Order: sequence, then C-alpha cells, then structure tokens
Amino acid sequence: MLKNISPILFLLFLCTNFYSQNINFSSLLIPKELKENANAVVRNNQTIIDVLDKDDMIITVDRTVTILNKIGDRNVDAAVGYDDNSDIKKLEAIIYDAFGNEIKKIKKNDFVDVSAVDGATLYSDSRVKYLDYTPISYPYTVHFYFEKKTSSTGFLPNWNPIEGYFVSVENNSYQVNLLKGEARIKEKHFDGYEIKKSIDETKISYAIKNVKSIEYENLSPSLNQLSPIALVALNYFKTDGVNGQYKDWKEFGYWMSNSLLKGRNIIDQATKDKVLALVSGIEDPIEKAKIVYQFMQNKTRYISVQVGIGGIQPIAANEVDRLGYGDCKGLTNYTKSLLDIVGVTSYYSHIEADRYEKVSFEKDFASLEQGNHVILNIPNNGNDIWLECTSQTAPFGFLGDFTDDRDALVMTSEGGVLKHTTSYKNEQNSQNIAANIILDENGDVNAVLKTVSKGLQYDDKYTLENYNEEELASYYKSKIWSYNNNLEISTISLNNNKEEVVFTEDLEVTIKNYATISENEYLFRVNVFNTESFIPKRYRTRVSPLKISRGYNDVDENIITIPATYQFTLLPENKELTTKFGTYTISFQKVNETQFKYIKSIAINEGVYTKEDYDDYRRFRRSIVKLENTRIAITKK
Repeated sequence: MLKNISPILFLLFLCTNFYSQNINFSSLLIPKELKENANAVVRNNQTIIDVLDKDDMIITVDRTVTILNKIGDRNVDAAVGYDDNSDIKKLEAIIYDAFGNEIKKIKKNDFVDVSAVDGATLYSDSRVKYLDYTPISYPYTVHFYFEKKTSSTGFLPNWNPIEGYFVSVENNSYQVNLLKGEARIKEKHFDGYEIKKSIDETKISYAIKNVKSIEYENLSPSLNQLSPIALVALNYFKTDGVNGQYKDWKEFGYWMSNSLLKGRNIIDQATKDKVLALVSGIEDPIEKAKIVYQFMQNKTRYISVQVGIGGIQPIAANEVDRLGYGDCKGLTNYTKSLLDIVGVTSYYSHIEADRYEKVSFEKDFASLEQGNHVILNIPNNGNDIWLECTSQTAPFGFLGDFTDDRDALVMTSEGGVLKHTTSYKNEQNSQNIAANIILDENGDVNAVLKTVSKGLQYDDKYTLENYNEEELASYYKSKIWSYNNNLEISTISLNNNKEEVVFTEDLEVTIKNYATISENEYLFRVNVFNTESFIPKRYRTRVSPLKISRGYNDVDENIITIPATYQFTLLPENKELTTKFGTYTISFQKVNETQFKYIKSIAINEGVYTKEDYDDYRRFRRSIVKLENTRIAITKK
C-alpha cells in the first residue's frame, strides 16, 4: 500500500521537467528494426501524474511520435479533454520533417477546440482540444506536450505502453507521485517484456524500451488481452465534486449508490401521472417495465459523450425528462427513476461496452477506469433482465453484441455486485432461409425467400426496418448478394417481432443469366443466396492464439426447380465436415423429375484455440468455400 509522501520529496519530483529531454527528432535515427512492419514509432511517451491531494492532481504528458505513412496518422494522438473540473495549463505541439527540421509550431490557442458533444447544451462544459494537421510528406514527427490540472482524481490513466498493432515503441514511461493518499495497482501481461519498474510508498513508475511493432493476425484476441498494462487507482479521491473512497467493488457500488446517484431520481408530477396511467391495472412488474421502457424510447434520444469527459454522475432525471435527450448515464438513470415510480426494482450498472471484444471487470481490482458505458439491470428471480437505454429501437431485454456475455457492476444501496449479462452463444445466433428457386430455360432465376434471424443475427438486421425502399435494395444487391450479377428485387417485406426477438425477411428476387448454357448442357451454382466465402489469411509462423469471437448457426432449405426440358444426370454427393470449430453439411434429395431439395447447415463454435489450431481452422474454412461453389450440370431431355 502506498502512503503519504513528504513535501520535500515532492518538490524534488516537481523539478523533473520534460522539456529537459534531449531528443533528436530526425526519423533517420530510428533503429531499423523499429521501422519494420510499423506505421508509426513512439519515440518517447512520458506520463507523470502528480497527486497533490484527493481533489488536486496534475497530469503531464510529453509525447514524440514519428508517423511513417498515411495509415499511421491515426497514431498522432494529440488531443486532451477538459471540463469545469479541469484546466489545461500548458499545451503545444511541434511538427518536424524527416530530417528533424521544424516545420510548424502549434500553440495552445491554435489547437481546435470543440464540444465533446454536438447539439447538447446539457454537456456544454465537456470539451476537447485536438491537433488538426495535414501532412505534406512522410515521415514526419510530432512532439506534443500538455499539462492539465484537475480537481477530479477518480480517474488515473492506466499504463498501456503498446498503443496498437503496427506501432513500435522506442521509449514509454509512466510515473505517479503521491503527495497524499494511497494507491492500488494491478499488473497484467508483463511476462515476455523487459519492464523497468519501481514501486514504493511515494512513487509508482514503469518504463519500457525498444518494443518492435506487433503485426495484426486475423482472428486474434484483442491486443489489450496480450500486451502489458498496469491499472492504478486511488483509495481516496474526488470526482464530480463528491469525495469518494473504495478498495473493492462492493465499496465502490455503495459509494456510487449513496453519493452520485442519490437524489438524481426526481421526476416532475406530470410525467409521474403519465407513467402511472400507462401501467394502471397491471400487476406483473416485467409487463410494467416493458411499458415504461417503451415510454422512455419514444420520449428520448441518445447523445454520445466522449469517454473520460463529463464525469460519472448522471444528469438529474427531471432534466432528461424536460430536454428529451441524454447520454448513457442520463438515460439509464432516467429509466430507473421511471421504474421507481411504478414500483419496479432496477439497478444502475457500469459495463465495458465493445462490439469486438467482450471485456469484463477485474474481479479483484476496482477502479473508475473500468467501464465505459451504463445499462440497467432488473432482477427477475435469477433470470436478470438488462436494458440498453440508449437505443430507441432495441427490443425490451435485448442487449446485442455491444454489451452481452460479460460482467457488469450493478450498483445497489448495499454495495456493488458483479453480474454476468445475457449471452448469445453459437446456435442461439441463428439464421434459417427457406427458398423456392425456379430456373428457366434462359438461365434466369426467379426466387421467393423467407429468412428468419435470431440472437446476434437478429442484432445485425433489425435496424433494416428503418431503411427506405432504395436503401433496402442497395443493401441486398451491393452487400448481401454482391456476388450475384444481374440481380433485381421485386418485393421486400420485413417483420420485426420485438416480443419474440425474431426478424423475418420475405423477398422475391430475379437474377438474369444465372446459369451457363451450352448446346446440350445447363450449368449452375447450387448455392444461390447464402455463400460462405471467408478463408482466414495464411501465416507461415502464427504467433497469436486463434479466437473465434462469435458462434452462429445457419440452415438453408432450398427447393430448386429446373426447366421442364432438362433432366438430372447425377446429383452431387452429400458431404459432412466435423471439427472442433464446428460442422458443415450439405445434402441433395430428388423430389421429382424437375425438383430437388438442397439443404446446407453450418455451425461455428465460439472459443479460444491454440495458435497451432489456426491452420486446421483455415483448412476447414477452405473446404467449406470449395463445397459452397458446388455446381450442377443438367442436360436436355
């Protein structure tokens, strides 16, 4: 446990000045091995956090990064957020050419200053200053420096020195100086890296040097799950103008519920009367919750507030009610407040939202830096219901891939509780297609299809009901069936069953010149409407584990009718592929002289597999693609 530092020692820390660093900004001096497979090289990134008191902290960042190509522009990372609780004391950037010659100097007032939220006066104090620079040549180097003083000490930046794929690190250091207070630390993924660290009662420091860029590999875990990170949190702090303390999630939830959430649930009487009238005569709490959720969706809209700006305290419920908009915090608190009125218990909950990586809270380490989103929890006899309050269209109780299958921190008056959100696994993410496909003598296709989607495949599609006719036609022709030339859509009918969470698509489709016709033969690809074409990239030496993030299950049942003047010679053999990653089957059954049934099933299993398994998975996928291109030849009678 880190304790107080003496004022004399702290003065010594303040004597450390980043401007004393002697860095040659020429990109020619970057070691060759750091340029290999890199879009950018972090020459030097130093972060110093001076904790002066529980409501007084200075964050200083001195960053030099060389951008090697256009893709690397995203790694400039020259931006700083601020609000009413913080003040940017110093801010500047200098641009250098490949030889280290100064091109441009950007002072504090030259940075672009914008609201972190467009069109929302509720959050007018949340702002961002960022560098807007268009390079004239590559490579170029940016030296970026800022010093920010803040009274909000709840959020201590973590140390995460590897910034992304294809980014090398020459030097990265991180230091927390404690004048007052105690801090907790958790280190992850340090093995395999040469990290210099020093931890005592007054200081936390980490440094790393000469880390080569990591090449992205298909189907890998997130880089955050592989690279080093140090989480740091203060036991005593202040945020949103409120003093706080916690050492675990239970204490965190108690503080959140009884400090930041307390008193934020006031609703005007007129709105109270409306929601009470809506649920009049209804006893079932879940039915009440459904009605209240729909009321909230119809009344409000979501605005996105940049993570780390705007604090963690939600806007008061009556303000959201009056204005009709809010961020995830405000809308969730508003929904909870409405449910309080009708007597339904619910809990405000923090979660780490990410569509591509399911990130759970560290069970043994509590910190404000974990969690970037807020949802609502409704206990339901062990079958908890979760509400996404930022969506005006999501079905009641449906989360989707943004927040599913991970731990969320539920705030109760007795303390914080980690609960796991709804998961959508493998066969639950289903798509069933029933198609009646007619081939005519000219080689054209006329088809009627019904597609039924559930789980995360529902999540992919339910917003289609908001598309107009032109947008829908473009979606099917250019995205779903782009591999079918000369395709035209005659009719589209969509049904979004929010009660059952099922999305149904009924379409009538024509495809001109689908089949290839010769004098006596008529050749066509049997899989018309749902082809699997994905083959993972080949790697001579795979480094990362194989991760299949989402499982799914597709079943296609096709009745195919051939022209009456043609006949079958031989239908293809049935095939079945079975692996640890999933199964794939195709079968052919003659119905009569002009019809046959083609059934395809593919089931992919979510999971993390060894890097050695990658080649087997690639072979599995290659075999699938080969079978997907199965063709049938029919001959004239």
